[in-house]
Amino acid sequence: MAVRWEATTIAKLAPVPKVCQQWRAMGEWSEDIITVEGAGTLDGLFRERVRRSPDAPAYRSYDAVSAGWHDTNWREAAAQVARWQAALQADGLPAGARVAVLLRNSLEWVLFDQAALAAGLVVVPLYTEDRPDNVRYILEDSAASLVLLQDMGHWRRLEGAFADLPDLKRIVVLGASGPVREASDPRMRAAKDWLPDQAGPQPARANDPDGLASIVYTSGTTGRAKGVMLSHRNMLFVAHGSLTVLDCYQQDLFLSFLPLSHTLERTCGYYVPMMAGATTAFARSVSHLAEDLRSVRPTVIIAVPRIFERVYARLNDRLARRPPPARLLFRLAARVGWRRFQFQQGRRPWHPALTLWPPLKRAVAAPILAALGGRLRIAVCGGAALPPTVGQVFLGLGLTVIQGYGLTETSPVVTANPIDDNDPASIGVPLRGIEVRVGPGDELLVRGPGVMLGYWNNHAATAQTIDADGWLHTGDCARIEGRHVYITGRIKDILVLSNGEKVSPGDMEQAITLDPLFDQALVVGEARAYLGALLVLNPDRWYGFAREVGADPYDPASLQDDRVHHRVVQRLRSALHDFPGYAKVRRVSLSLEPWTVDNGLLTPTLKPRRSAVARCFEAQVRALYDDEPLPATRPVG
Repeated sequence: MAVRWEATTIAKLAPVPKVCQQWRAMGEWSEDIITVEGAGTLDGLFRERVRRSPDAPAYRSYDAVSAGWHDTNWREAAAQVARWQAALQADGLPAGARVAVLLRNSLEWVLFDQAALAAGLVVVPLYTEDRPDNVRYILEDSAASLVLLQDMGHWRRLEGAFADLPDLKRIVVLGASGPVREASDPRMRAAKDWLPDQAGPQPARANDPDGLASIVYTSGTTGRAKGVMLSHRNMLFVAHGSLTVLDCYQQDLFLSFLPLSHTLERTCGYYVPMMAGATTAFARSVSHLAEDLRSVRPTVIIAVPRIFERVYARLNDRLARRPPPARLLFRLAARVGWRRFQFQQGRRPWHPALTLWPPLKRAVAAPILAALGGRLRIAVCGGAALPPTVGQVFLGLGLTVIQGYGLTETSPVVTANPIDDNDPASIGVPLRGIEVRVGPGDELLVRGPGVMLGYWNNHAATAQTIDADGWLHTGDCARIEGRHVYITGRIKDILVLSNGEKVSPGDMEQAITLDPLFDQALVVGEARAYLGALLVLNPDRWYGFAREVGADPYDPASLQDDRVHHRVVQRLRSALHDFPGYAKVRRVSLSLEPWTVDNGLLTPTLKPRRSAVARCFEAQVRALYDDEPLPATRPVG
């Protein structure tokens, strides 16, 4: 098949969508958007918000002592930022020095970020669950002068990462209650001792909007993470561009639970609500997420597909225990609701079945949405593709799920689906001011003010990623239809079988892990005659599954049992029924030991490190393709 090398398909800039009149009609929903020019810099954005709405609620945090939620207004937040800025300046850090932050999502993350930016420092976010060797690499590569840690538990886990770093002059521990001075490192201070009791307004540096604001290290699914250099303008532009696709109001309440070290949460869950004057509540943890959703009752959340997949799996679990009429009612509600969504989007005509929606909404959809707080008007999903089945269920139940696309290198949003033109098969339309095109090999190229300054200390990688005309090469394959962009694969993640057929392992792995038996999956088969899979089983599901096939769940040898493999392959066939005939897994390797960040098999954003997993299980992969005949229990096909 001939390859077209022309790169002429260019998406036109999308017009600004109409304001969501429905929500304005429901109450006093008002807009107060700070422009990029009005902010100037990220710390300027904060100061302008404080000036505009000093007494409005800015942040909501859970107080464990009172067992309740506490609001902080913009004026109070500004007073706290002054204390942090005074402490940073007392340490004598020069403008441009790098300071790292390793905190859970919290008001203190924001205070530190704003204080550092106002002092002309460069913020380096770290993941709280990252491995010590990766934390050390980032601190060393960025030459960080200071690091802010969550608590002494993180110090004990990461202590070795801080040893013999000549640039690291200060280690501040937020949650330390006193024994910090007993630690062996003289650089360490408890935040309560390091911060002044109070501080007056601090002078803000006249920062350059195009100057370096942050170095964000990519999660590094292959090789070492690279430091993405983002300017104030990069993130401000994308935050404002997001507001031209999705409306945000002063009365909105965001629930922040994706790590703020993830650029999607930082730009869209932190700078966007600040730009719009909305309130942000900080979830206590993912384990408390269900409870926090019900108590906070947010109007906007930003999540990755895995969150929706887990809720979807819990729904299926509960349905499996319900009587057949209840399961039938749920499926009917999902089907009618999906048809209603398509009708609202102008993609299907009206149908008499839509008259069933009001009672189905009351009986089925409303109770499910109530578990998410009952007020969600937008659920933004990014970071990876949402499985179509999962997306259709939530859209059918009436939850406005908006998918988008971006990279850390693009600050991060490139495209998003407007509410009134929401195609869940698409990654949306380009934000205003961003150009996209399809280049050689169908690669998606991006150009605009959100594109990074480059990679820190890595000019060669920068030149490979951004060409001479300013186009950033994403590594993703795409097509453009009208103004919508569709991702069709990943250039480097395509497996080519020995017969020349190509498969996308990421799509297959996503479909496999929708089955609750499989917690993790990696599909292999490059240059082979068939596909194999490394599978991590859910321990809670394994015991019942093993007994069903007559195997002993307590015997490790059962993971090699032909009866188990035969049944697993059958389940994979069901999970992959929508894929082409050649995209079938014929052999598997099973394990109960999860891949984790600590063992180096997951990135901090919980994506499998493909090369690391393949190396770790090299023997198991070879066994999938040994010269012995395939087991007789293997289905033929």
